[in-house]
Amino acid sequence: MQAIILAGGFAKRLWPLTLEKPKPLLPINDKPIIEYLLEKIDELNIGDIIVSTNMRFKNDFEKWLSSAGRKNVRIIAESSMREEEKLGAIRALARLSNEVVGDCLIAAGDNIFTESLLGFKKMFDKLKSPIICLYDVKDADLAKNYSIVVLEEDGRIMDFVEKPREPKTTLIGTCLYIFPKEVFEKINEYVDMGRDSDAPGRFIEWLCKKMPVYGYILNGSWWDIGTLKSYEDAKRYFAGKR
Repeated sequence: MQAIILAGGFAKRLWPLTLEKPKPLLPINDKPIIEYLLEKIDELNIGDIIVSTNMRFKNDFEKWLSSAGRKNVRIIAESSMREEEKLGAIRALARLSNEVVGDCLIAAGDNIFTESLLGFKKMFDKLKSPIICLYDVKDADLAKNYSIVVLEEDGRIMDFVEKPREPKTTLIGTCLYIFPKEVFEKINEYVDMGRDSDAPGRFIEWLCKKMPVYGYILNGSWWDIGTLKSYEDAKRYFAGKR
């Protein structure tokens, strides 16, 4: 299995913090956000981890990687230098499809969570179908900002709706997936159709109509570091764990 960490955004909602530094390298307890994610990926013994970023922040990630001393991580940058030029998460994945040789874990570089990924991987090994991590935000107003998910009894996703006006549930999709190799053919098909390439949830919504997709519910705590509030919430949590 390989892994791709999506880190190609410019995080405008976190400016000025991210004007000169990519969001996954923002510190929490003096450790970059991306290292919390990598610690979880390490549990799966993945030998090839790609950090997908942009040309503006390529040097920042290379400096971080040099200091981190990780031999199983490589940086691949697309050409964008500003928000208006970025590929978007799905086009970035399509661009990397030739790098993928088998099953692939995909994670947004701003995900932080406390649960192990071993159960997630175990479910994938059993089903060999695309699986996404889900999280119960327990707040209908908050769920409006995400993709809401309704599951069948066997864990198959029955309904997946990006940013609904009236959420049916508070169970939301996170940008944390395991895809078999053949899903990258679907990613390329989706991009060729000219669909929304910036919101991964739009692709998952489309994919659920093409093939069986399953959900794995994350317990513990989870943060999508998309706003100053979520960043501060995560910092407070981990400060209490020292």
